[in-house]
Amino acid sequence: MTTDSIPVQAADARPGVAKKARKDTPSGGRRPRLFRHPGAGRQHHAGPVAYILLGIAALFSLFPLYWTMVAASTDNTRVTQTPPPFLPGPHLLENLGKAWQDAALGKAMLNSLIVAGVIALSTVLFATLAGFAFAKLRFKGRNILLMLVIGTMMVPPQLGVVPLFMMMTELGWGQKLPAVIFPTLVSAVGVFFMRQYLSEALPDELVEAGRVDGAHSLRIFWSIVLPIARPPMAVLFMITFVHAWNDFFWPFIVLDMTNPTVPVALTQLSAGYVRDQSLIMAGALLGTLPLLALFIVFGRQIVGGIMQGAVKG
Repeated sequence: MTTDSIPVQAADARPGVAKKARKDTPSGGRRPRLFRHPGAGRQHHAGPVAYILLGIAALFSLFPLYWTMVAASTDNTRVTQTPPPFLPGPHLLENLGKAWQDAALGKAMLNSLIVAGVIALSTVLFATLAGFAFAKLRFKGRNILLMLVIGTMMVPPQLGVVPLFMMMTELGWGQKLPAVIFPTLVSAVGVFFMRQYLSEALPDELVEAGRVDGAHSLRIFWSIVLPIARPPMAVLFMITFVHAWNDFFWPFIVLDMTNPTVPVALTQLSAGYVRDQSLIMAGALLGTLPLLALFIVFGRQIVGGIMQGAVKG
């Protein structure tokens, strides 16, 4: 080493010179610039136009419920006047009590709670199992069976009313709740919905890792699939519960007024030569309150599940 090379090495050891050398020399490798969207990483806030549009949408959505409450709080003469009332009247509690007694809504609500709860739980369970099988399991005839399940969605339910009624009669379930529950324990829409979600949200690597660890299909379903499928399961439960609660056609055929669900029981309020519109609206309001309570209690979890599923998807 000569004395002439010492100052050069000292100069190169300085931070500024070393940084410049890394940028200029090919061996240093200049790091490429990453182009970034101007709005990336920023929190977007809704403007006044968005709040106005959301407020208008909320008013249109809540107006039918508000009108039901207004009509239920007045008498029949006032409801049928032109223009109709737009402010609540003084007869709300009176009409609610009369509708509850005339339609026997206590027993009807208990029946609807049993029917809707059992149907919703069974649909979520069976649809998740079938959706997992169609999405991730490999077996012969999988595509054919999936097409058959989807094909049942194209058949109008009215076509199967007569043979289904005969079957329920042969089983001895006439005028009983099992006749309403049994035909709707699972739905093709729920199977297709869960299959589409699990096809995208459930990686094949997780299923294969479970196989490597020696887990069977039910163990993989319980430990891996269920935690991932919670968001769509919550949405499917809510949709199925509301549909089963509001179902009128099939319960009206197989049940009588001694053991009705809520929609069937409400038909008693419209019987007679003169229909009391305020009393009918009071019964409709009572039949809607359990659904509102259900959404208030579980609404945050359902909306959170939808957002979580959107992020995973």
